[in-house]
Amino acid sequence: MKDALEPNRIAQRKLRDNLARRENIIRAARRIAELDGWSNVTVRRLSDEISYSQPVLYSHFGSREGVVAAVAIVGFEELGLALETARKRAKRSSPVEAVASAYLTFAASFPAMYEAMFSLSLGFPFGDAATPPALRFAFSQILELFQEHGPNPEVLAELFWASLHGIAELTRTRRLPPIRQKERTKTLVHLFSTPSKKPRPVSKAK
Repeated sequence: MKDALEPNRIAQRKLRDNLARRENIIRAARRIAELDGWSNVTVRRLSDEISYSQPVLYSHFGSREGVVAAVAIVGFEELGLALETARKRAKRSSPVEAVASAYLTFAASFPAMYEAMFSLSLGFPFGDAATPPALRFAFSQILELFQEHGPNPEVLAELFWASLHGIAELTRTRRLPPIRQKERTKTLVHLFSTPSKKPRPVSKAK
């Protein structure tokens, strides 16, 4: 019996080791990018940083672009969780404001990761059947805000997301003065916090 279980234990240990190596590589890429920018995240730099051979890195991600895509996926997972936490804690008080604040805080706190998520070339689509679950989860937290806001909650969610992304990206690239950030956020929240009213049925003349 012991001999029969041994191959399974070896396989499980190899799987754990592979997952640990993959996580180490992602953390290293993220750390280098935040410190020195994505142009300095190379397979050679990663290999030197974490003492893995370059073939090991290629076996996990296939290319440098694969590493960047993996970091982006982690970013969407973390963003989704941050938005979910903010939305649920706000309950009925001001979930739109809570999600907006959480989104902009995330973008400001992790600029290199945010750049990987939205500005660098990734090998997966948005808004498609093949969109990774992490991206769907992050967007679902925004969509949840507008489920009762008229007949087109997806459109409202997309516009709200686009507005948040515009503020985050223009702030990250220093196109918008930070002095008016609170005012911009407050105004955006006000615009998206009022549910669209359904048209009243026309009463028939008796």
